[in-house]
Amino acid sequence: MPTTLWNERASALKIDGRAFIGGQRTWAKADQRFDKLSAVDGRKLAEVARCDGADVDAAVAAARRAFEQGSWAGRSPAARKRVLIAFAALIVKHADELALLETLDMGKPIRDSLRVDVPSAANCMRWYGEAIDKIYDEIAPTPANSLALITREPVGVVAAIVPWNYPMIMAAWKIAPALAAGNSVILKPSEKSPLSALRLAEIALEAGLPEGVFNVVTGFGHEAGAALALHMDVDCVAFTGSTRVGKQIMQMAAQSNLKRAWTELGGKSANIVCADCPDLDAAVNAALGSIFYNQGESCNAPSRLFVEASIKDRFLEQALAMMSRFQPGDPLDEATVMGAIVDPAQMNTVMGYIEAGKQAGAKLLAGGAAVRQDSGGCYVEPTLFSEVDSSMSIAREEIFGPVLSVLSFTDIGDAVRQANASPYGLQAAVWTSDLSRAIQTARALRAGTVHVNQYDSDDITVPFGGYKQSGNGRDKSLHAFDKYTELKTTWIRIG
Repeated sequence: MPTTLWNERASALKIDGRAFIGGQRTWAKADQRFDKLSAVDGRKLAEVARCDGADVDAAVAAARRAFEQGSWAGRSPAARKRVLIAFAALIVKHADELALLETLDMGKPIRDSLRVDVPSAANCMRWYGEAIDKIYDEIAPTPANSLALITREPVGVVAAIVPWNYPMIMAAWKIAPALAAGNSVILKPSEKSPLSALRLAEIALEAGLPEGVFNVVTGFGHEAGAALALHMDVDCVAFTGSTRVGKQIMQMAAQSNLKRAWTELGGKSANIVCADCPDLDAAVNAALGSIFYNQGESCNAPSRLFVEASIKDRFLEQALAMMSRFQPGDPLDEATVMGAIVDPAQMNTVMGYIEAGKQAGAKLLAGGAAVRQDSGGCYVEPTLFSEVDSSMSIAREEIFGPVLSVLSFTDIGDAVRQANASPYGLQAAVWTSDLSRAIQTARALRAGTVHVNQYDSDDITVPFGGYKQSGNGRDKSLHAFDKYTELKTTWIRIG
């Protein structure tokens, strides 16, 4: 679709910013609202309900009522499957609208919203729908005079608190397995990107989810998010976001009803390229494409690049030749590869790290400036630093922007030690032609996912999550059901 048509559709879009509780659209009980501005150009998109504890109470009550009545939890897995597959089909049907909301909300290129985010959310919903009637319970190998059944049951009311960088995908990773298992769900999207979540709630109702089973409360983390984490009638909270907030969520869960708390948190992923890399072109493409994708606003972005000293100059020469491909452009232009930073606060954070890198003595090879400043949006050039030391903040802290730090090494063991010397452990990669080195390095790297001779391959069938302060539990794959189900043992005496 031409850019002019996307702009026309954006201008004609009518956005309802009310929360979704008990199957109904509603303003916050205190009638507080906030303006949602577009990351693309700063235009006002909508007034959005600023929910607080009273609204969370209402959403939890609706979710609990639906759960206890069994309108969803009491359905057979096959019946839930049919609804979730219908939900996925409707997401696809409304793909253009959802993609436009995603791009206007947080600034990612429309090509990515349309080709990646919407299809991924639909596929996630469909996959968990298909999976739920294929999971079997167990019978334990007990003595002949007893029968022990091990069954899975839904935990009850699940609060899903998701970030702004992949609003639909992160929501789908949480709500799809939780709903498939029979839970009621309250989704709290980021105040920076609430619009697609609200539309998903309407679509879910259209697909056949009973009222109260899926609710969306909008607002700020310290108000609506904290109220969910502290609520005594929420059985599970699943959070994706920063490590700092994740720690607060876990503390709130502990000081309330000791609800299950699952966190998928920050990352500072290491990408190690050895001199015997089998395809240097592919390594350069992956290094740049992965850090600059989604404007660098990805928790798993490989922001630390370790290149063996003997090939560093050649690697950087090729990387610099590619930098022009990632220049920021209009997110509503389907040719744009890198869009807008989500808001001024995040852009200031990114620019602060770029300045800190320069002050610390890192060599700025490319980028480092704010651009398109007359657009009304926030845009930062793809930025490449070399001569970076592991003690520098740009090599230690999560930037969440298009900033790549290049470090060199001569010994693979030293590269692994530096890679592991981080509080994070989300993802990592190693590029080498030596199979033994690849396996040994993958085993040594303390990360939830290790890529070998590639980066960013992804599939709903594999778990996603990290070690250390990158969080606990896993999204995606059948392992996600472990977060949203209780294991019950039933002993039966025979004879």
